[in-house]
Amino acid sequence: MILAHYRAHGRRDLPWRTTRNPYRVLVSEFMLQQTQVARVAGKFEPFIERFPDFASLARAPLRDVIRAWSGLGYNRRALNLRETARIVVSRFGGRLPRGSDDLRALPGIGPATAAEIMNFAFDEPRAFIETNVRAVFIHQFFPGETKVADAEILPLVERTLDAKNPRRWFYALMDYGVMLKKSRRNPSLRSAHHAKQSRFEGSDRQARGLIVRALAERRMSEAELVKSTGFRVARIHSIVPGLVRDGLVVRRGAKLDIA
Repeated sequence: MILAHYRAHGRRDLPWRTTRNPYRVLVSEFMLQQTQVARVAGKFEPFIERFPDFASLARAPLRDVIRAWSGLGYNRRALNLRETARIVVSRFGGRLPRGSDDLRALPGIGPATAAEIMNFAFDEPRAFIETNVRAVFIHQFFPGETKVADAEILPLVERTLDAKNPRRWFYALMDYGVMLKKSRRNPSLRSAHHAKQSRFEGSDRQARGLIVRALAERRMSEAELVKSTGFRVARIHSIVPGLVRDGLVVRRGAKLDIA
């Protein structure tokens, strides 16, 4: 059923699905964390053109990476992606490690992302759960149930894993999950891990993004940031320390700058 749907409706033309290049797969996985496919589809190829491999990304100033990342949100992912590229170049000779433990030791890569890279870059079957996979298994195996935990789902993902073609299988699962969400009430709402996303407009997350975007253009004083962003001084004072802690922003004398 899943594969028949994929043959008829699969999104096989997504640019990161046409490659097994580990670098390109890694970039796509970072971009797809908490960002919709449609938005990533418009940013992936320009980013790859600007930074075609680990070496070019590793030596790039963070300012340039942030500019290329603009529009995807969660700028800390861009910082982690560049740091991962630096580690791959310095420690692994520019080749992404194939081991799950090595992948999980890289910045911004957790168990699910490591498993996705193993499947999509190396054809190594590894079970993982993401939002669309979760929707499929809740729909199929937990009808009418609520508060379904990932710990209940993961054994089923493992039992249905296609060891010969894990790439196709997980792409098919994801696309089936997208169809389910469009055609009925989202099954993932019955997950124990579902949390309603907070409002973006006016949030600290939006403020962080606007401040980083402004500083990616040029270094500024806090007074200049107030004029550029329209935020009050108190808002700037409340947001900037977190950006500094995250390694995105630094103070250079009286100015703030991208790290």
